[in-house]
Amino acid sequence: MNDIIQQVGTLLLGAVPTVLLFIALVLAYQFLIQGPLTRTLAERRARTSGAVEDAHKAIARAEQRAAEYAEKLRQARVEIFKAREQRVQQWTAERDAAVNEARKAAGVKVAQAKDAIGAEAETARQTIHASAGELASQVVRAILPLAAGGAR
Repeated sequence: MNDIIQQVGTLLLGAVPTVLLFIALVLAYQFLIQGPLTRTLAERRARTSGAVEDAHKAIARAEQRAAEYAEKLRQARVEIFKAREQRVQQWTAERDAAVNEARKAAGVKVAQAKDAIGAEAETARQTIHASAGELASQVVRAILPLAAGGAR
C-alpha cells in the first residue's frame, strides 16, 4: 500500500506542472478571449436593446403626435361647425328681421290703402247722397213726360 501511495504521490507531483499550466491557460483564456468576448456581446446586446427601445420610443412619440393631431383636427372641426352654426343663426336672425320689417311695412301700406279706399268710398257715398235728389228729379222728368204721352 505504501507503494501505491508513493506512486500516487509521484503522479500528483508530476501533475502539478500540468495543473499549473492548465490554470495559467484558463486564466489566459479568461483575460484574452472570454472577457473581451463578453464585453463585445454585452455592448452588442446594449446597442440592439437600445435600438429596439429607441424604436419603441419613436413609435410611442409618433402615436402621441398622431393622437395630438387628431385631437387638434377634431377641435378645429368643432370650431368650424360652431362658427358655421353662428353664421347660420345670424343669417336666420337677419332674414327674420327683414321679413318682419317687410310685414310691418306691408301692414302699414295695407292699412293706408284701406284708409284711402274707405275715404274714397265715403266720398263716393256723400257724392251719391248729394246727387241722389237731382238724379231722382231728372229720372222723374224723363219718365213723366213719356208717361203722359208727351213728346220728348
